[in-house]
Amino acid sequence: MTNLWQRLRSLPRNVWAVTLTSLLTDISSEMVVYLLPLFLSNVLGVKTSIIGLIEGVAETTSSLLKLFSGFWSDRMGRRKSLTVAGYGLSTVAKPFLLLVQGWPGVLAVRFVDRAGKGIRTAPRDALIADSVSADRRGFAFGLHRAGDTLGAFIGVGVALLIVLATQSSAVDLSRETFNLVVLISIIPAVLAVIALVMIAREVRRPPDPSAKRPRLAWGALPSAFRHFVIVLVLFTLGNSSDAFLILRAQNLGVSVTATLLMVMTFNLVYTLVSGPAGALSDRIGRKR
Repeated sequence: MTNLWQRLRSLPRNVWAVTLTSLLTDISSEMVVYLLPLFLSNVLGVKTSIIGLIEGVAETTSSLLKLFSGFWSDRMGRRKSLTVAGYGLSTVAKPFLLLVQGWPGVLAVRFVDRAGKGIRTAPRDALIADSVSADRRGFAFGLHRAGDTLGAFIGVGVALLIVLATQSSAVDLSRETFNLVVLISIIPAVLAVIALVMIAREVRRPPDPSAKRPRLAWGALPSAFRHFVIVLVLFTLGNSSDAFLILRAQNLGVSVTATLLMVMTFNLVYTLVSGPAGALSDRIGRKR
């Protein structure tokens, strides 16, 4: 236990800054995201196919922008500014959920929110990597993922308390409950951006004369990384959206409260495993 505490204390400032920011952001986003399919279905009367379209557009936007934002952070030699911009964009989009009257409005908000995620993710991860030595990166990223998912656990828990207080064991979600969740979620989202701006520091890397200018080309990437991306794409193709799982649970008669409890269990397991798994990768290798 003493050794773990020493390892935690030895982690650089940026790792803690990004972990705190991700924790607060996930408290905010996960309060809303797991209720959004129910809001679309129960309140707006949207068909499942349209809900799938919204999620598909949102996640595709995020995936594509990660590529370009990571590339530009390499070209600029700066990580923090793009990371702050991404978190800020997602925070600005959130209040507009209070105004939407149909699924196109939800699509627009999700598009901007996931654009923010796409802009921030690669520079954020690069900021962590730049801030910690290679032999501790697994531990640093494991801590970040644990903090990120702990935020999701807390966020779903807060949403659960709001649902219990407003509509108890109802199967359908009400607009009033959803709006209250959105309003409260804005607070941790704003705090996340403030924490990142105030605590994180840009890492100035010494210039490497032998380094090649970054190119946005598939062939310019190492072969091992290209193989990893191919495997990741295949896995993602078979990975179901959480929105469909939530709607399936409701179709089986599961209440909003019980659905949120299941999501909390998922995030709790994720949180408990992330840190130790990351630390283990430092010892036995990433691929294993």
